[in-house]
Amino acid sequence: MHVAVVGTGYVGLVTGACFAEYGVNVICVDIDAAKIKRLEEGQLPIYEPGLDQIVSRNVQAGRLSFTTDLHSAVEQALVIFLAVGTPPKEDGSADLRYVDDAARSIAKAMNGYKVIVTKSTVPVGTGEHLRSLIKEHQQKRYNFGIVSNPEFLREGAAINDFMRPDRIVIGSRDEEAVAIMRDLYRPLFLIETPFVVTSVEAAELTKYAANAFLATKISFINEIANLCDKIGCDVHDVARAIGMDNRIGKKFLHPGPGYGGSCFPKDTSALVSVARQFSSDSLIVDAVIEVNRRQRALMIEKIKKLAGDFKGQTVAVLGLSFKPETDDMRDAPSVDIVQALVEGGAVVRAYDPVAMDAARQCLPNIDYVQDEYEAVAG
Repeated sequence: MHVAVVGTGYVGLVTGACFAEYGVNVICVDIDAAKIKRLEEGQLPIYEPGLDQIVSRNVQAGRLSFTTDLHSAVEQALVIFLAVGTPPKEDGSADLRYVDDAARSIAKAMNGYKVIVTKSTVPVGTGEHLRSLIKEHQQKRYNFGIVSNPEFLREGAAINDFMRPDRIVIGSRDEEAVAIMRDLYRPLFLIETPFVVTSVEAAELTKYAANAFLATKISFINEIANLCDKIGCDVHDVARAIGMDNRIGKKFLHPGPGYGGSCFPKDTSALVSVARQFSSDSLIVDAVIEVNRRQRALMIEKIKKLAGDFKGQTVAVLGLSFKPETDDMRDAPSVDIVQALVEGGAVVRAYDPVAMDAARQCLPNIDYVQDEYEAVAG
């Protein structure tokens, strides 16, 4: 089977490389010629543990290639994954311009039946929107299937998440498309991965609901942490105790400066927008977003209580990306915290094992050191 993956960002590159590891022939497509050239030279645009080896191995085996030629990739592929960005608009809704552009180009290049799959996180109703858009822009009428196949990858653990997923969600009304998707994921039959086959709309909503629920756990434990500070008890003991309840689970119960990254902030805001579109309340998700926004300010206040006036003080910051084992600085809590320190007159020494280059782009006015020991020296 031949697969095309449109978009070579985090989701697209991991998806393409891992399908190639399954033995599928994969072409990854991007309009950024410089990025494609770097990928062909073995330079990955992201850091993800183990990804470079998988990419290298499958390029050498001839199963994975990179191109800017979407037309040719579509002609060769049976399944086409859309993994382009869906950045938030000012009102929090998802901007589908890149998805729409890709769909129009795919429509013009179709030369037979294709399965068009959204991997990007998209609002409810996008699948039917794409169906109409592709029909409108086809040069010649060909049948095609629309599928929503959301990804549930954690940055820093994406390879394992793809190869050993908790579940595979396939949303489609096209039986042929569902059968092709099952065949594509056939290697997962060996580890008895559950498959959830549902409507396109339910699959689209599942991704937003999953991320909003995880964000809720983070905001919840941060509220409990703030209460523990007032009471004078240890939030880690509380988190450990409630996490032992298998109805709750221990994951995402780690108090801190709040969630960040490319998914939770964007997807919680987008879910609120979807709820508003369908005249439905989003009271819990609204509160989750507000607690997370407030948590960063509370972290800065805690530092002020401990350190007093920032002016002239040297402060070590250990860890810059929004979570460990990634270089992703998008909406990282460290950015707000470090900027507050610098604005207060502090000298900041920062270290992160993988995110230093990315951090320099958004935090240029601090000192970057070689390791954690240099950061805290003196």
